[in-house]
Amino acid sequence: MLRTVVGARVDLIVTAEGEGCCVEVDASQFETALVNLAVNARDAMNGEGRIEIAIMPADGVPARRGHAAAKGDYVKVSVIDAGSGIPPEQPERIFEPFFTTKEVGKGTGLGLSQVYGFTKQSGGEIDVVSKVGQGTMFSLYLRRVTALDEMGADIAATRIDASEASILIVEDNDQVGEFASQLLGDLGFVTQRAANALEAIAILEMDHDDVDIIFSDVVMPGMNGVELGKEIRARWPDKTVVLTSGYSHALAEDSGHGFPLLHKPYSVEELSRILRDAAA
Repeated sequence: MLRTVVGARVDLIVTAEGEGCCVEVDASQFETALVNLAVNARDAMNGEGRIEIAIMPADGVPARRGHAAAKGDYVKVSVIDAGSGIPPEQPERIFEPFFTTKEVGKGTGLGLSQVYGFTKQSGGEIDVVSKVGQGTMFSLYLRRVTALDEMGADIAATRIDASEASILIVEDNDQVGEFASQLLGDLGFVTQRAANALEAIAILEMDHDDVDIIFSDVVMPGMNGVELGKEIRARWPDKTVVLTSGYSHALAEDSGHGFPLLHKPYSVEELSRILRDAAA
């Protein structure tokens, strides 16, 4: 795909160092980020030259743009070109939406903004090193995870008895709800979904015996997840409620809710573990 994007006059080289350079990210967003970086690299070289994509393990993130260096287990994915480079006054702005140095009609200014958003949402960091006239290197630092074949054994060890547990997913975002359904289905659970708290209560009123665990988002229109959990606790005290949220402020307003919490974005291993613990 990238070879088609960069064109025949660009020599695309992919190198990988070390073993077990696995990350857990959204595959389509990762591909989009790589395409955006490759297109920028191609344009910086006027469509002709050499682009290298280098993959290697990293034990931390270097100091960058006013941020201190940080230790950690990462995979570093770098896109390196030999193009025009970025003027020293611009690196602070290149990730801003709609900021672009390209001519009118040749760039929206959203490519690097998407790359930045994807990297931060995935729990990673991004660094850029550039010299005018010598080229640029964008490096994504993504959290390193256990290889999938090894993780399968870990997940199996933490799995709840799927044959005896049914999960009601309460999520107003259809894509997130589908993602959760797929993960839980892969773990062997029987699931059903509700788009909001009132719909979840209606399902429970009809047949609460067929639901063991309610897995609910916190931030939803109308009744939020904490309020839903309290309602379920009052009416069906035998039910297990697990909350999930990507917004810390949403829980700071009601920190004494007493429900298990899973932070977004979450992995299949984290999801399996918190459901097991909650049902224990």
